[in-house]
Order: sequence, then C-alpha cells, then structure tokens
Amino acid sequence: MTESSRDQLIGFIGTGNIGNPMARQLIRGGHQLVVFDLRAEAMENLLELGAEPASSAAEVASRCSVVFTSLPGPPQIEAATAAPEGILAGASPGDVHVDLSTNSLRGVQRIVDLETDAGVIHIDAPVTGGVGRAGEGTLTVYGSGDSDTFERVRPLLDHIGANVFHLGDAGMGCLYKLVNNVIVLSGHMIVQEALVLGARAGLDVPDLVEKLRLGTARPYMGLVDHFLAKQWENPPSTMVIAEKDVRLALELAREQQVAMPVANAVHQTYLAALAAGFDDLHHYSTIDILEAAAGIKISSTQSGDE
Repeated sequence: MTESSRDQLIGFIGTGNIGNPMARQLIRGGHQLVVFDLRAEAMENLLELGAEPASSAAEVASRCSVVFTSLPGPPQIEAATAAPEGILAGASPGDVHVDLSTNSLRGVQRIVDLETDAGVIHIDAPVTGGVGRAGEGTLTVYGSGDSDTFERVRPLLDHIGANVFHLGDAGMGCLYKLVNNVIVLSGHMIVQEALVLGARAGLDVPDLVEKLRLGTARPYMGLVDHFLAKQWENPPSTMVIAEKDVRLALELAREQQVAMPVANAVHQTYLAALAAGFDDLHHYSTIDILEAAAGIKISSTQSGDE
C-alpha cells in the first residue's frame, strides 16, 4: 500500500458504545474508515456505511497513517497498542495514534514512551459528553500532545466534538478527563442517597422531586428522572466503566497525595454494585444498592416501602 493511499484512510479501533457513533461522524464527514473491534457485530453498521473491515489493530495501522482508538480502559489501550497484533506491529514512523479513551496518567505516559521509540506520535484526546452527543458530533475533546500534530488531526476531531481543546503535552487531556469523571460520578451518588433518605423517612418521592426542583437543589436534579425510571439494560455506560473511572481518579489522587474521602466512599458503592452482579447495567443502578441498604424500593410514581 502506498503512502498516499495510507494518508487517505482513517483507522478506528474500538467501535463500541461511544466509539461507534464517533466513527459514524467521521464517515459522515466524508472520510474512508478502516475499522476493527473484537466484536464483529460492533462494526456491522459502519461497514454498511462504507467502512472497510480489518482483522486486527495491526492491520488497521498498516493501512492508515492516522489511527483512532476508543477503548474501555488502560489494559485494553495497551493491548491494542503494544500486543503482537497491536498498532505498533503495523505502524510506520511518522504515523499518528489518537486515543479517545479514558486512560490513567501512567498509562498515557507508557503508551507515549512505546510509540515514541517506534517513531509514532501519540495524541491523548479523551472525550466527554456521552453517547447521545457522540451521535451528534458535539462531544468535548480534551486533547493533548505535540501541537503541530494536533493541528493536523484537528479537522478530524471537529467531526467528533463541538468543543475541541489542545491542553498541552500528552497526558494533560487525561488529567482533565479524570477530574471531570470523578465530579460527575460522585455528584449523582449524593442525589441518589438523598432521595433514598427522603423515601425512608416517609416522603412521597415524586412530590419531593417536584419541590426540590423549586429550591436550591434544582441544579442537581437533572438526572433524577433517569434514576427513578430504572432502565438499566443495554446502557450507554456500564457499572464496570464507572468503577474504573473513579478508581483511576483515586489512583491519581494517591500519586498526588490528595485526600478524596467523598470519592473513596463513592467508589465503595460502585464496588458493592459490581459485587452484586451489576457489571453490565447502567451505572445509575447504584440507586438499587442504596435502596437495598435502606430496606426500601422507590420509583417515579410511588414513595418507598419498607
């Protein structure tokens, strides 16, 4: 394959819940994609849109000078990069790897070291905004890495995000994303705890929510309808992912010697949910764990029952 043809193809590895809509946005932007996912069914809709399949991450890298990854966490990112059939097995010096995943700071630094040794340029560009905004191309992208290379791939990132930032050297994007995640994943837990408290004390939950939306708690009520609807199957984000995100933030906190007592307590609830078998359920289902501990069950239409 000639260099000119490699430059015309964009690689995308990891076409799951959020990777898939991001890949679709690149296709809609007029780009020809070569895609790979360990689950063949996760690529089917992209192939119908004209993407070309690959049998490994190495094949994607051998066919494309720019490769995106969107993967669950540090182990998967390192495997896709450095395993025998990973990106580095197929990449050429000067190629670019844009990682849209949530990684640890140490994980980013390790990938940067491996790719630098191979002459590959790493752009750390985790995204936030959720699956819905991914499908609209309106995510926020916390980009970092070599500034000239980042500007080369910015037109591609503009298909994915409405807010695309270059924040400095590789790893800065990771830091922004970890702080974002621990705020979001800790914040909704206190709302769930408060609702369970109200229900346990005998309050009518729908009336409680209505009145809270008229008071100083109003800014925190945006997700309550989702908590109470309890639609946990086939979620855009699972309990496994949420636990990982909080854990990575806590690992960073230990490295930086920052006390995070609230986030540590939140993490324990995510661990309890995993122990209860909630791995593949929506991470909002932590409310079921809190309800069980209080001996009640609440919904959007009734108050708690002991």
